[in-house]
Amino acid sequence: MRHRVPERYTILITRTGQAPRVVTFRPVVLLMGLVLVLAWVGVTAFLYSRNLALQESEQRLAQLAEQTRVLAVRLSEEQSRNRALAGDAARLLEELDRLEAEVDRLRERAGLPKAELTPARGELPARDGQGGGVPLDTEGMLELTAKRLEMLTDRLNDQIEPALEEVLAREEARPAGYPLAVKTYIASGFGTRRNPFGSGYEFHDGLDLPANYGTPIHATAAGKVIEAGWSRIFGNYVKIDHGYGYRTLYGHMSEILVREGEQVARGQTIGRVGSTGRSSGPHLHYAVFVWGKAVNPVPYLEASARAAR
Repeated sequence: MRHRVPERYTILITRTGQAPRVVTFRPVVLLMGLVLVLAWVGVTAFLYSRNLALQESEQRLAQLAEQTRVLAVRLSEEQSRNRALAGDAARLLEELDRLEAEVDRLRERAGLPKAELTPARGELPARDGQGGGVPLDTEGMLELTAKRLEMLTDRLNDQIEPALEEVLAREEARPAGYPLAVKTYIASGFGTRRNPFGSGYEFHDGLDLPANYGTPIHATAAGKVIEAGWSRIFGNYVKIDHGYGYRTLYGHMSEILVREGEQVARGQTIGRVGSTGRSSGPHLHYAVFVWGKAVNPVPYLEASARAAR
């Protein structure tokens, strides 16, 4: 029976001046060494690639962290701006509430009915999760403010302003206050009275207001002088047309200070107290006419007192 001689590899290592060294090993040892070398190279390559991947991941994480920080700063700034805008929108809505109340007051003064200026439900675009009592976000509040402001402006320009101008012009034409700037009293009132110069009764179409001779007489509303002259009853007198059917007459003047056709302002001096015409002493005869009919001047005397209160 033949025995197989194991194969061996021999490596001879020589060095000058020294005996050679012989290294003998079997092929399996070479194979195992090669396997180990290859395994080591593979593991090293794997670890190197893993290290590179980790470094790239760390760099990516650092970039993401920086981006996150920047986004957080921007988000904080945006939230601050939104809070500021929300505060501004809330203040604007409160101011609009006050303006609406003032507009209602002006409408009432102008003889117009009150109007709801807040947009009705459905006039604003609906958003998910809004409506039915859910608080509006900043955008919704600003949109609501803009809508209400637009409606308010339209009503002021189209309805209230023209009507109010008409009311103000009518109020400006309405006689108000005393025609004398001094303390006085009503010596003879409006209506039927005994004839102070004879028997019987007569209709007194105005008020007699006593005052010292020469006391200034003032127009009780702006208007145009339509008569300025002499009358047997009123002596020196002035009649003013104020528009809107209002006219006033000032009689028994000692001096007339305006001319027929002249425009006068409320409070302007138009003459001085006297006792001309059918008079028993210095006083002013003051009469108010509405569409040609004499009316009791007392409510017009009290009008300025109510305004002052």
